[in-house]
Amino acid sequence: MRVDILTKEYPPAIYGGAGVHVDELSKVLRGRIDVRVRCFGEERDEPGVQAYGVPATLTEANSALQTFGVDLAIADDCAGADLVHSHTWYANFAGFAAQQLHSIPHVLSAHSLEPLRPWKAEQLKGGYKLSSFAEKTAYETADAIIAVSGGMREDILRSYPSVDPSRVYVVHNGIDVNEWRPNAATDVHDRYGIDPQAPTVIFVGRITRQKGLPFLLRALRTLEKGVQVVLCAGAPDTPEIASEVAQLVADLKAEREGVFLISEMLPRHELTQLLSHATTFVCPSVYEPLGIVNLEAMACGIPVVGTATGGIPEVIVDGETGILVPIDQVQDGTGRPVNPDKFVGDLSDALNEMIANPERARAWGKAAQQRAQERFSWESIADRTLEVYEAVLRGDA
Repeated sequence: MRVDILTKEYPPAIYGGAGVHVDELSKVLRGRIDVRVRCFGEERDEPGVQAYGVPATLTEANSALQTFGVDLAIADDCAGADLVHSHTWYANFAGFAAQQLHSIPHVLSAHSLEPLRPWKAEQLKGGYKLSSFAEKTAYETADAIIAVSGGMREDILRSYPSVDPSRVYVVHNGIDVNEWRPNAATDVHDRYGIDPQAPTVIFVGRITRQKGLPFLLRALRTLEKGVQVVLCAGAPDTPEIASEVAQLVADLKAEREGVFLISEMLPRHELTQLLSHATTFVCPSVYEPLGIVNLEAMACGIPVVGTATGGIPEVIVDGETGILVPIDQVQDGTGRPVNPDKFVGDLSDALNEMIANPERARAWGKAAQQRAQERFSWESIADRTLEVYEAVLRGDA
């Protein structure tokens, strides 16, 4: 079986969970089937990986148009594949075009949904209509759709009601527990002046509306003195969100000591240091199909305070591996809290509760690590993904 995996992100250019998913899944699948990865960007020297740059005629075009240009080149090269598997809207159109052009099945993995990210219009401008068109077209014609959580499956069927529910499978994201594990080193702490022994709240994520960082920054103002805050946050979607977060961080630093903003993307072996020595990880997202970053923190042995939205409740066991923060959300696609002050207050209470019980936090961290190891291995996820491929090729999907 030859499967062409289509993706924007691939090492070394990974900035989100979808890229991590493609990287890890393709590694495991290569030992079982013929896998060809077709990605965006600079040429890679890895066998079986082909990268595609933006066509010269589109280098000054809207980024969505640039994406379409790359997608068409990818689709043309999928001739001979038994099946194509696309990830995110960036590659969904390539999957659709390959399906139509070469009469081969198209499976797509849903990592996020454009109708539930309307703030992307700030970033893409008119290109948001194009990204939405590409995603909708691909979802409505795909031979099978893989949702990374049960919550994501519900979002797909609500956003695209014409999709046949029998074609939507749930296969969770995973974690490489050999790479994500407790790390006793502290040289990264030394570099930034962080105390590895102090109670610490850590956030890791892009600066985007869906990650809920502005809500977190307000909640952090209530933490007891002596609690450190480590914010590994970069790659802002727009100048507006970048400016808003920068001001909130400045306000927080003016009120308390021990606030560390790390804007560069740290390599895995450095990030595991920061995670391993923290008291708790926090995921304040208002939209999160699953949240690989939560699994990464759990695999490093710390509990998670996370919003009870999307697929997060399928990762965190409330009262056993962390705390789920309730949220009542506006049903307009933005995910905004109906009552932002209440959400900030509940988030604050959960963080203070975790910090106030360090022994319990450590016990929950051990339980979190065990859950990540037992429930979210890439081997089991590859097994399930292959089952979907085989069902599609048999015509059972």
